[in-house]
Amino acid sequence: MSKSELRIGDLCARIPVIQGGMGVGVSLSGLAGAVAAAGGVGVISTAQIGYRDPDFARHPIECNLKAVQEEIRKARDKAKGGIIGVNIMVATKRYEDYVKAAVAAGVDLIISGAGLPMTLPDISGKSKIAPIVSSRKSLSVISKYWKKKYNRKPDLVIIEGPSAGGHLGFTREEIDAYTVTGSKRYDDEVKSIIELADEMQVPVAVAGGVYERKDMDHYLAMGAKGVQLATRFVTTKECDASDAYKQAYIDAKKEDIVIVDSPVGMPGRAIHNAFLDKVKAGERFMKGCRQCIITCKPDTAPYCITEALINAVTGKLDEGLIFCGSNAYRADKIETVADIMEEFS
Repeated sequence: MSKSELRIGDLCARIPVIQGGMGVGVSLSGLAGAVAAAGGVGVISTAQIGYRDPDFARHPIECNLKAVQEEIRKARDKAKGGIIGVNIMVATKRYEDYVKAAVAAGVDLIISGAGLPMTLPDISGKSKIAPIVSSRKSLSVISKYWKKKYNRKPDLVIIEGPSAGGHLGFTREEIDAYTVTGSKRYDDEVKSIIELADEMQVPVAVAGGVYERKDMDHYLAMGAKGVQLATRFVTTKECDASDAYKQAYIDAKKEDIVIVDSPVGMPGRAIHNAFLDKVKAGERFMKGCRQCIITCKPDTAPYCITEALINAVTGKLDEGLIFCGSNAYRADKIETVADIMEEFS
């Protein structure tokens, strides 16, 4: 048995593992449903979730909102009564419409980062809510506002550190200080956030660089109630990405994992490939806009991040951006969700 269950209000995950939301199309109903069925929290990323719809190029947001409900329903069918969540980035255009679509579909948990989810309690219905924070200050701002405006506190707090994959809530200098030079210990920030959450009587899960059982044990010993991992689940049979995408993780070496400047104005972590070389050489791949992130400037962006992520997840790797966590190079085989969950149980 696991050392502890993860309780989120009246929800209870038998194994204290949340599968991190990965867009575009990496964590949909296949992966989320399998993790939920195995006793964890399965999470669907709503980022450009409708990309497979034939009408997506013309009406991306409408296709996404329809797909949110479809994927939650399909995940629920696979989950065998387990917990299904969604990850909805605050920076998403028409953010509140995505939240409302997930609530209408009866999702158990809404996880929100890439900005401060200030209005989330107002639109979350009966779904549990969890902000993603990277600092004590962020949690303090959110929790004070929620308390004053809605008399509500988070049901769960997710701390996402600088070793995470995809878009990161840190400057390049902070990422360097925490992960490259080691001049700062992120664990000190984690402890501080856990202290604040404990005062609020809210459980904490830690994300970013969590890859194996000993990583979870480390954070549970610090007072966290669970962990969130994403990269480890990419190289599973059940992951919704293409086989070529998974193979890119298996083939990656440590030196292939790099920090990139995303067109949406945040640093991100990805696997170095031919596409990144072309971008660095000054080639521009921007055509059209898929209405994804409010901070993107299509007129000057070197490429459309939606298109780059769709290309990657569907296997056109040399034309795509392969987001990953800092441990992606450790993947050496395709696993099953059940095997991973057994390790963490």
